[in-house]
Amino acid sequence: MVRRKEINSSLTPDDALPHIKFIADAMLGRLARWLRFLGFDTLYYPVISDSRLIKFAREQDRYILTRDTRLIQTKRVGDYLLIRANDSYKQLLEVINTLKLKAFNLLSRCVKCNGCLTRISDKAEIKDSVPEFVYLNINVFLKCVDCGRVYWEGSHPKQFMEKVKDIIKSDT
Repeated sequence: MVRRKEINSSLTPDDALPHIKFIADAMLGRLARWLRFLGFDTLYYPVISDSRLIKFAREQDRYILTRDTRLIQTKRVGDYLLIRANDSYKQLLEVINTLKLKAFNLLSRCVKCNGCLTRISDKAEIKDSVPEFVYLNINVFLKCVDCGRVYWEGSHPKQFMEKVKDIIKSDT
């Protein structure tokens, strides 16, 4: 079940990415990480009241992603997507298919805190933040502007890319 924002339903795929923002309820932490990896601004708090979740969604013009049928019965809930799937990958497919998302900006958001990632121009800047082997063998690093977490092309992003290749194959 989805209640769509009129403004988003008329966007072209190229314009859709920067405008669609999400807030996931406490039951959808893994889904939030998947969406962040794909570049979507996705808030997630492991503990949040329904009233605060709704407040954040309204103030910041976000879709609420929820599995809570009682939450969506609230008349003031706003725009939402009721997630039916139990598996986080299937939840991701549900969001992408229901909202017809086509544009992705991979590795642009921190999967941990949702902050924006920036490319490190001088890898000496992160020397003490990564294992020595990684520092010596990898040349491209990304850093979260909010939490400082450092990312590089390792096995985790490759595994994730392999899993979502069918979703992103026409967009990369």
